[in-house]
Amino acid sequence: MPLLSSVHRGLPLPSPPHRLALISGPYSYYHYGCDSVDDRGWGCGYRTLQTVCSWLAAAGRGEVPSCPVPSLKEMQNSLVEMGDKRPSFTGSRDWIGTVEAALCMDHFYAVPGKLIHIPHGRDLEKELETLYAHFQGGGGPVMMGGNRDNSSKGLLGVCSSAKGHHLLVLDPHYYGKAGSVTKEELQEAGWVSWRELGTFEAGSFYNLCLPQFWRKGCPV
Repeated sequence: MPLLSSVHRGLPLPSPPHRLALISGPYSYYHYGCDSVDDRGWGCGYRTLQTVCSWLAAAGRGEVPSCPVPSLKEMQNSLVEMGDKRPSFTGSRDWIGTVEAALCMDHFYAVPGKLIHIPHGRDLEKELETLYAHFQGGGGPVMMGGNRDNSSKGLLGVCSSAKGHHLLVLDPHYYGKAGSVTKEELQEAGWVSWRELGTFEAGSFYNLCLPQFWRKGCPV
């Protein structure tokens, strides 16, 4: 079964926005177990990165058309080849974060990743303009990770309204084979959702990785 595409479509906005920016172009939703690999507890960074890669592949950045999105093992192998990891990393259950994601994007797609460090969750608001510029310019999924909040996630948009500022979050922690859930079920269960900035961990640092490639004139 194919992976679901652009699962945020049809999701209601948190409230009528006075400013809104969303991802441009399609992506596939990669999540725990989608390829029959049980990566629960360690694979969320890889899955978020695969979602970013699916967006890059759809934008024509894949070097190998028959396999445009690298597997977990291929990502691990590439990090070993680049000298970032020891050979024992291949086949392990070690996590990856935004730094490894940037290395893989450059390795597989020749697309650099812009890394932004946010010392505390309460400082997320300071990067709203960066995110607005990214998505308004035709940017793809942004990978987000942290320390106290160490669950990798993707960002697909940003919204400002009378109810505050919200980020559109894609959570890769749903477990199941491809085709085991519908877009509507994902939205209802909150696997893709608008999160108000105050719901992020105030005491956790966060890192963002923004792929430096843009699509122009693409539907959201």
